[in-house]
Amino acid sequence: MEGVEDKLYDEKRRRMVERLKDELNLSDRVAQALLKVPRHLFVPYQYRSESYVDTPLPIGSGQTISAPHMVAIMCELLDLKPGEKVLEVGGGSGYHAAVVAEIVGKEGKVIAIERYPELAERAKKLLEELGYDNIEIVVGDGSKGYEKEAPYDKIYVTAAAPDIPEPLIEQLKPGGRMLIPVGDYVQYLYIVDKKPDGSIEKKRWGPVRFVPLVGEYGFRR
Repeated sequence: MEGVEDKLYDEKRRRMVERLKDELNLSDRVAQALLKVPRHLFVPYQYRSESYVDTPLPIGSGQTISAPHMVAIMCELLDLKPGEKVLEVGGGSGYHAAVVAEIVGKEGKVIAIERYPELAERAKKLLEELGYDNIEIVVGDGSKGYEKEAPYDKIYVTAAAPDIPEPLIEQLKPGGRMLIPVGDYVQYLYIVDKKPDGSIEKKRWGPVRFVPLVGEYGFRR
């Protein structure tokens, strides 16, 4: 039976999604995905009261869970479709992957690569408990992508890179799309489309703020 606390979080989540729908003109598919995923379970207990405030929150290891509006915007820009295979670079808490998994559905798949084993293990455990059997969590250097499952219909990166990593471009399907923040102190989100002939088209969307992408094709920190 659903407890009082669960109902309170459900109501907070509903209100958050309603605000985002008004502010961002969200599609129904993204709004429904945000409604289904219990963000409060993906943040440390001491931050649960802030779970449905539209802000990033610490999750440990110097990393953060993205603000709900940024998760929503990235899902909209990716133009996700049921059945697609998606690579997430920077799995973090697993929240963003869960939202994407709701959109691509059981026939789709999300591979989330995370460099911090403790975050990966925590995310994997929670996602399994919540029944997300269409998400695979991998520990590794996300700047190199994940060749084993390539190519991908969509790729999104939740950490800022100094430039667009070549392995990610290679692992994107022709006709696919990637979202990636680029920059150090000043960062911009880029939409990267791979045309059917393999050529690349880049478009700068707008300023953002993410943790740095650390790895062979990221920042060496």
